[in-house]
Amino acid sequence: MEQSAWPAVSAVVAAAPYPVEVLPVDPERAATCLTALGITNRSWLGAVVGDSGGLLVDHGWLRVLGGGHDGLPDVAAMLDPEAGRLVVAFDVLGGQFAWLPAQPGAAPTVHYFGPDHLAWQDLELGYGVWLEAMLAGGVTSFYEDLRWPGWETEVAGVAPDEGISLWPPPWTREGNDLSAVSRKAIPLVELISAQQDVARQLGFH
Repeated sequence: MEQSAWPAVSAVVAAAPYPVEVLPVDPERAATCLTALGITNRSWLGAVVGDSGGLLVDHGWLRVLGGGHDGLPDVAAMLDPEAGRLVVAFDVLGGQFAWLPAQPGAAPTVHYFGPDHLAWQDLELGYGVWLEAMLAGGVTSFYEDLRWPGWETEVAGVAPDEGISLWPPPWTREGNDLSAVSRKAIPLVELISAQQDVARQLGFH
């Protein structure tokens, strides 16, 4: 019998310094997702897929994808074979975390596409190391420059399939002070699409 990594993930979730909601899983959907990805729940990614619908971390700021839940796609649905990219999480500002090799033949690492840089950055961490760091408090330092006073209440009121659109956007000089910008909840897919379009127009993507 294969040993699941879920107890290890659960232990880190329980010890997290901020709220982490484990969304309920649909076993059939999760099994289909694991088969599509060709992984088992012995890995951290497989455990999150097989044993949760996803994780809402730090008042829902970070949405880690799992086996799928209302408002959150399953991980397999986010596979882009052409780019060799598997999106494994979103944040409330439309940022994306993807697992992919930095170069052909290399071990996959987690990359981040953020609303302030509009380009993929290699975090040089494997999935398990990245997720453990984010659950253990890393979200706070990672997003230090992308938060505003009272963000907790605002973000907690945003649905998992929504994100917060900022205007002026954080990649502009005028948008650096997030406490002074206009903030509006919009569908997450719309927010991500808009950021990708700007990145292409600016030649970052």
